[in-house]
Amino acid sequence: MLNALIKTMRPRQWVTKNIFIFAALVFDKQLLVVDSFLRTLAGFALFCLISSSVYIFNDLADIEADRQHPEKKNRPIPSGKLPVAVAWAAGFLLAVITFVAGYLLEPSFAYVTGLYFLINMAYSKWLKHIPIVDVLIISTGFVLRVHAGVTLIQVERFSPWLYAVMALLSLFLGFGKRRAELALLAQGAGSHRKVLDGYTLPLLDQYIMIVSGTTIVAYSLYTFLAPNVPENHSMMLTIPFVVYTIFRYLYLIEVKHAGGAPEEILLSDRPFQIAMLLWAVTVLVIFYLS
Repeated sequence: MLNALIKTMRPRQWVTKNIFIFAALVFDKQLLVVDSFLRTLAGFALFCLISSSVYIFNDLADIEADRQHPEKKNRPIPSGKLPVAVAWAAGFLLAVITFVAGYLLEPSFAYVTGLYFLINMAYSKWLKHIPIVDVLIISTGFVLRVHAGVTLIQVERFSPWLYAVMALLSLFLGFGKRRAELALLAQGAGSHRKVLDGYTLPLLDQYIMIVSGTTIVAYSLYTFLAPNVPENHSMMLTIPFVVYTIFRYLYLIEVKHAGGAPEEILLSDRPFQIAMLLWAVTVLVIFYLS
């Protein structure tokens, strides 16, 4: 049962989704400030807990639909490996721990995590069934992660441009995930996830094309317009890595029919990992060694 609970908490997604809490720390050039780093690390841990709480409640809300899904039927809750009562108790306990510890860490951080939790509860109950709104809510969750990191430190040079880039990037990943699900489930997609009845592959391809292009433009503008980037415009050297990762993700969902779980791509696709690593190393060199 413990293994089933841990699996339901999605620890594999903790780093790939909640790492964005560190954005303010890195881009405000406070990565080497011990107090700021420890506060952000604590916030990251707490956001992992609240994310797990959300995953549990979402699985509870989707239990019947997941039992009809070719892959999700094997998850602990729909498969019966994790009793429903235990899942409810674990979800509430994780949420309470997060709110109490988060308030002690920083009240404004607790408010952000509370907003994240409430929005996701509304998503699990109603909003995930509304086309476009469902992906917008997912995008909002990532923006809130970035903002949660901002609340934990005394920001001096963090650029609001990163909010725009994060929103667009998460929309890109969200629509990519919907496309992968629609392609996988084909004609029976609506019976597994109701919102998929509101999408078609050509429509999602148009959304992805618009958002991917806008993401590249927004990030490119950030690299030379944001007030916190080096004046020599060296941040523009990171643009090719961003372009490649977006194009690589498009290749994977269009040609390899992957993308149903973006975090799985990050954890398994070697070219994608190398590009992200090179981007991260370049950013750190530019911000901290140049």
